[in-house]
Amino acid sequence: MASHRSPRHTPLPGQARPARVTVLSAAAAGAAVALVPAAPAGAEPDSQLSAATLNSRIDRLYEQAEVATEKYNGVAERTGKLREQVAHAQDGVARSQTEVNRLRDALGALAGAQYRSGGIDPAVTLMLTEDPDSYLAKAATLDRIGSRQLAKLRRLQSAQRVLGQRRTEAAGKLEQLAGLQQTLEQRKKDVRRKLAEARRLLARLSPEERASRDGRRSRAGGPGIGPGGSAPSSQRAAAAVAAAKSAVGRPYAWGAAGPGSFDCSGLTQWAYRQAGTSIPRTSQAQRSAGQQVPLGQARPGDLVIYRDDASHVAMYVGGGQVVHAPHPGAAVRYDPVGMLPVSAVTRP
Repeated sequence: MASHRSPRHTPLPGQARPARVTVLSAAAAGAAVALVPAAPAGAEPDSQLSAATLNSRIDRLYEQAEVATEKYNGVAERTGKLREQVAHAQDGVARSQTEVNRLRDALGALAGAQYRSGGIDPAVTLMLTEDPDSYLAKAATLDRIGSRQLAKLRRLQSAQRVLGQRRTEAAGKLEQLAGLQQTLEQRKKDVRRKLAEARRLLARLSPEERASRDGRRSRAGGPGIGPGGSAPSSQRAAAAVAAAKSAVGRPYAWGAAGPGSFDCSGLTQWAYRQAGTSIPRTSQAQRSAGQQVPLGQARPGDLVIYRDDASHVAMYVGGGQVVHAPHPGAAVRYDPVGMLPVSAVTRP
């Protein structure tokens, strides 16, 4: 469909189109925080901490970073929707401006015809002012305008009123968008700071300790899955499972939703999108994106939500296993369903 933008439209103050909010990959995030922060003042030196203590602190930082990432994802989703609303509002301003221009051109043509025939009616001159309301308010002078001229003037009056309303709406949405973009930047800083501290602590572990850490979840125990959990609940669930399995080995990147990299909720959203189904972007919203079922009745394709704050999500794929995007530095992988405290199981 052709654009309604008019070259005669004067942009609103601050109406430059907002830059797209880009999602940092793990590599870009790493480059942005190349200067790893020092330990907090007064903290016990890392060299004096045991591997167990370091691992506990790293786990806590990853959990905090995941919470911050899901908050980032929520704001990013709202920003995308608001950006669409801004574009729609600006297009409405352009359409209204085009209509005002057309009506004023028609009145200008009327004035030109009157001038060539011996002079312009003062009423027509008033029609061409920026504020025809001031003329219409003077009811005593309306008899000086013919019915056709009056109808044109009223249409212009209405068009200018709509234009003003749409300009106000667009300006308000632009202001909201600027606020959300500022919030996004703060969320980015929160995630970067926590991931940088986690990398600093990881560097204190020996290669053997890091390898042992990577295998901890694979050895985790947890509640079992009942006998009804062997088959997907639907064809779309089966397609989502196939998509999630196809992503195994691709890297984690906070804020990413595929196809090359993922964070936890980005993976599950992408997998269901491949199955032709739309689910929300964040793990908190995904918890409510379908029917709640007991863990013992989980079936492949169900979303397993972890922690009370729903800050992590994985997809159950059968056999007591989930596929998920765990944390920075790790690839999408299989892990036991009981790797973390389960707070809910949702069947989209």
